Amino acid sequence: MTSVQMLTKVKAKPKARAKRQELQPVIPHLVCAGAAAAIAFYKKAFGAVEMMRLPGKGGKLMHAAIQIGGATIMLVDEMPEWGALSPKSLNGTPVTIHLYVDDVDSFVERASKAGATVKMPVADMFWGDRYGVIVDPFGHSWSIATHLRDMNAEEIQEAMQNMTPCEAAKA
Repeated sequence: MTSVQMLTKVKAKPKARAKRQELQPVIPHLVCAGAAAAIAFYKKAFGAVEMMRLPGKGGKLMHAAIQIGGATIMLVDEMPEWGALSPKSLNGTPVTIHLYVDDVDSFVERASKAGATVKMPVADMFWGDRYGVIVDPFGHSWSIATHLRDMNAEEIQEAMQNMTPCEAAKA
């Protein structure tokens, strides 16, 4: 093979990869102790739409996907043998999933009635959102918000500095 042939071969374009147009670039993938029950909860509490589920041998979900407000979230059953541990096994989670909704008050109320625990009651926040935090029955933390007003970084900084000590303790 000549050097020209080798260069031609090296410069050949890589094959195009298939694209998954229907998915957003970042997708939360939740490990749940009871993924089927979690899907039922998210349908009832969050208005989720089930996209798919792949049960494995023994009935555990190897993969599932739902949509909440048009955003995809993947789920899998807890499988310690594969290192897939849920917040229940880990005694909590350091991750909070943020969800914007049209009416945070009614959303949090519906989720609470479905079994979520209110960790932070809904309130107007200095950064321009009405906001609250819930923990679902599977240990996942969700911050829920409705955007009230647009603010730039300077306005947010000023609003934060002007908070009373009681307000600051909530934030």
